[in-house]
Amino acid sequence: MEKIKKTVIFAGYKCNNRCVFCINYDKRDIPSPSTEEIRSEMIKARKRGSTYLELIGGEPTIRPDIISLIKFAKELNFDTIMIATNGRMLSYEDFARTIIEAGLNSIVFSIHGYTAKLHDSLTQVPGSFNQINQGIKNVQKIIKELNLQVSLGTNTTIVKQNYKYLPRIGEYIRKSGLYNAEFIFVDPTYGGAYNDFDKIVPKISDIASYARKCLGIGKKYKIPHWDIRYVPLCYFKNYLDQISELHEVEIYSNTEQIAPDFYDSNTVENRKKIGRLKPEKCRNCKLYNQCEGIWKEYLNHYGDKELKPIKNKNINIY
Repeated sequence: MEKIKKTVIFAGYKCNNRCVFCINYDKRDIPSPSTEEIRSEMIKARKRGSTYLELIGGEPTIRPDIISLIKFAKELNFDTIMIATNGRMLSYEDFARTIIEAGLNSIVFSIHGYTAKLHDSLTQVPGSFNQINQGIKNVQKIIKELNLQVSLGTNTTIVKQNYKYLPRIGEYIRKSGLYNAEFIFVDPTYGGAYNDFDKIVPKISDIASYARKCLGIGKKYKIPHWDIRYVPLCYFKNYLDQISELHEVEIYSNTEQIAPDFYDSNTVENRKKIGRLKPEKCRNCKLYNQCEGIWKEYLNHYGDKELKPIKNKNINIY
């Protein structure tokens, strides 16, 4: 299979949620790119060979021009036009129908709890759970009516407040008919998790058993994409076929990010250099070459005592 070149465009940092862990929590006042600036970046991305376009934020669906941007991306013949969203705008059926008809063919919903109490406590917006639920139902109804192929997935950020409920969150996602899920260990490099690390960032050793039970749902139901992201592999040696970073390098030849305040030409390689670290104790681990390590800011707070280098020569390396 030919690898895909992917371009991620930050449509601005403004958002109608206030997620406590948001990596862009302190960037809300940075001006959003104009319609013409985003269109220009789309054109340049296509010229560089990108066929996969992802619009993220902040919250991309609150832009007044989002429909026209999706239409323009379709005119440029991107194979995949995706948004990562909190789903609240999609709770309005007319909006959901319009954006799908415009050409949106991949949606990733941000789901951080299996109840309104848990989800809303993390988004800091009462009613956001009910809205994302309605958004999911609207989208599923519309793509069935229109007989369209639209990929639906989810992101769940793993934090202190929700890690014990990961199996329940996983079941909620599966029962909602969403079979493309990622469970993402919180990034404390910047933003909310950096500002309030002790309150938000759990230990890997604490989340591991709950995360493995959640991943077990994917195994049980043979769900093709049911992955965990940003964790050291030593805690998930029997789940290497469910590690997002390992899938990422298989699927994508390159992923670039374009934001109002930075440009990252190679997200995977630069993440390894800037955000993550493999301590010296990991050097002889059998999974050393596959593993990206752990967030540097995590190590600054918790150290590396939890990490358990794998010595078993017979391990099945994915």
